[in-house]
Amino acid sequence: MENFIFSLNATLPIFIIIIIGWVLMQTGIFTREFTTVADRYVFKIALPLLVFKDIATADIYEMFNPKFVVFCSVSTTLMFLGVWAFAHWYCKDKSMIGAFSQAAARGSAAILGIAFVENIYGTSGMAPMMIVSAVPLYNIFAVIFLTFGAQDAESIDRKANIKKAFINVIKNPIIIGIAAGAIFAFLRIPIPYIPLKVISNIGGTASPIALLVVGATFEGRKALAKIKPSIVATLIKLIIIPLIFFPFAVLFGFRGSELVAILVMLGSPTTVSCYIMAKNMHNDAVLTSSIIVMATLLSSITLTGWIFVLRSMGLI
Repeated sequence: MENFIFSLNATLPIFIIIIIGWVLMQTGIFTREFTTVADRYVFKIALPLLVFKDIATADIYEMFNPKFVVFCSVSTTLMFLGVWAFAHWYCKDKSMIGAFSQAAARGSAAILGIAFVENIYGTSGMAPMMIVSAVPLYNIFAVIFLTFGAQDAESIDRKANIKKAFINVIKNPIIIGIAAGAIFAFLRIPIPYIPLKVISNIGGTASPIALLVVGATFEGRKALAKIKPSIVATLIKLIIIPLIFFPFAVLFGFRGSELVAILVMLGSPTTVSCYIMAKNMHNDAVLTSSIIVMATLLSSITLTGWIFVLRSMGLI
């Protein structure tokens, strides 16, 4: 029961904010113009500052574990490539491939990671190291998939798409934030209190605004038309990916906070930044928002189930 209440506390507020965004749109408090501007603000300002702060303030050297870093990096790479290959086979509508691949593989590691581990162990444990190892790859793969899946991608030759993907990775504001944060973390550059407070406050607006926009722009009829791929992507994100990679994590000897950090990396609900990036990079935003809503709603059950299984086995 304790684990179930914890998972509800972690995921239900996210779902409620999405509903509030929908209500605000229906009552006319939000407008299409507002959501467009909010999308741009979150994508270019708030999210980059959020990931910068999370990484820049992490004590990389104290918690550095080469085996853990390699596992997170390799499993993230295999996870994304596997989902992308499946999407090419599964998605009859090829314009859905980029959005489907991103949403089925990319979880809320940065947003839920530290909070989840701290709630169980009282400290952040290996969550910051997981964020450094996995989140940059999340964003690099997301940019590549969305570049090749963009609405105009079919009209551009393969060589041009590769060049465009490379440029998009370099120019992506979130990846710039990650790179800057890594430089500060590895060089142990201190951030003075006042700028850190400003960065924290602005970065703290990323998730709530993005969630409100997801709710405000959620189009029920269009989402229902894509309910089948939404269900498939949600099952991949919350159940199939953890089922594939958890046995290897246990086999490699990871326990305690390491396993909980890996759980967040593999089995957390689709992050709201998927919607922001899909919309800004001309991919299927309707499918993405549908997957986010469904994964967020069901994750309170699946995360509780995974915690119960791991605790029952004496692994956490």
